Amino acid sequence: MENKIALHERMELQEILAQKNVTLTKAAVMKGLVGCKQLEHILAMEVTTGKQHVEQLNDLLKKREVIM
Repeated sequence: MENKIALHERMELQEILAQKNVTLTKAAVMKGLVGCKQLEHILAMEVTTGKQHVEQLNDLLKKREVIM
């Protein structure tokens, strides 16, 4: 059962992925607009970790078979 995921779990993952994509886009745009170096650094870290999270979520969705 390790490679399977329930339908409601898949839907939750897709919702999390959508939210991560919005957050990642906003952080990437804001990073270029802020004047504060400390905030720019925080946003750059958010972009880096956000990309990793999106990749991990996509991999999880691709590898798991949905069970009903």
